[in-house]
Amino acid sequence: MRLFACLLAIAYTLTATAQTATQTSAPQGATAYDFTVKDAKGSDVSLAKYKGQVVLIVNTATRCGFTPQYNELEALHAKFHERGFEILDFPCNQFGQQAPGTIDEIHQFCTANFNIHFPQFDKIEVNGANEHPLYTFLKAQQGFQGFDLSDKTGKLLDDMFRKQDAGYDKTPDIKWNFTKFLVARDGRVLKRYEPTHKIADIEADIQRELGACVWDTCVATNPVLATIMARRSVRKYLDKAVEHEKLEAVVLAGINAPSGMNRQPWVVRVVEDPQLIADVTEVYKSENAEQVRRDKDFKNMFRNAPNLICVCTPADGGGQVDAGLLGENMMLAAQSLGLGTCCLGGPVRFLNANAKARFFLDRLDIPADYKLNYIIAIGYPDEQPQAKPRDMSKVKYIK
Repeated sequence: MRLFACLLAIAYTLTATAQTATQTSAPQGATAYDFTVKDAKGSDVSLAKYKGQVVLIVNTATRCGFTPQYNELEALHAKFHERGFEILDFPCNQFGQQAPGTIDEIHQFCTANFNIHFPQFDKIEVNGANEHPLYTFLKAQQGFQGFDLSDKTGKLLDDMFRKQDAGYDKTPDIKWNFTKFLVARDGRVLKRYEPTHKIADIEADIQRELGACVWDTCVATNPVLATIMARRSVRKYLDKAVEHEKLEAVVLAGINAPSGMNRQPWVVRVVEDPQLIADVTEVYKSENAEQVRRDKDFKNMFRNAPNLICVCTPADGGGQVDAGLLGENMMLAAQSLGLGTCCLGGPVRFLNANAKARFFLDRLDIPADYKLNYIIAIGYPDEQPQAKPRDMSKVKYIK
């Protein structure tokens, strides 16, 4: 009966309610915490008070087939609230008029039937000319995600909406009650969930983001973790050599990295001679003229870095793990000293394969039983690259 009533209400909404154009999008750089809403008493509330928490924003209704989701939402709130999670409930009467009554009546209903403890705000419009700017922003950040077609209700909803408008899924409008938006502690809108999305999936995302919050707290108070998170691969450098003392400090950090049985199966060569870099770059330019021509910022073959750290490992194999630990220590040490680095493989292949560049390897004085493994470009950075995404799905905790 709930589903039937829900579908009838959808038909009523689609045929009797014209969803007009949405308001102007929020200013560039805005976050969810830049908006002000009305609480149940009609007073202004700045969402900035929730900054630093993970938030789930929901448009709800008390006479909808999805109303029992209040039970699941309250369970999420009880489970994660102490860890910095909050649910913001915005009742909305736009969909089949399924949120009638005053906000006080709605709150009394939800308290009596679902014993909710998360905040409810004044009734709101989420689509059309009178939609709240918060929802203009939310929809601009995360458009319609599609109903779960493997779910019976999701399939029925999709069929009914599509009969009324074949392109209904191309607009970002809120389609129905209990659409949810997950907001990060800094106000970024991470995900949107339609009412047919499984609460278990939402819970997993909340858990993941709360874990990120714990991590960020650690980063903010731990200089080692802060250095790790700040390190980027730098490919543009100032025309300024690194002081010898700083290079010594970086290398010292490297050779104090772990090494199996303390074998230290590597040798390190630090290039401070700009002429050597310039001479081998001329060889590179003669062999790669077209590539150099396309790069208007090209200065040398090592990402224009003024200094190099060359790491060598045994020619007959082995030592790569130790050498990797050595390099990571050096790059993190460089970061802590205000330097940028980039681990290079292309120049190594060129140097090992090109006879005209042999003089560079000869100058490094690499032992006969070793080979050049990788080069770290190092210098004062002339850019601030953004962090690239990391795939946390590749990590599993076995308990």
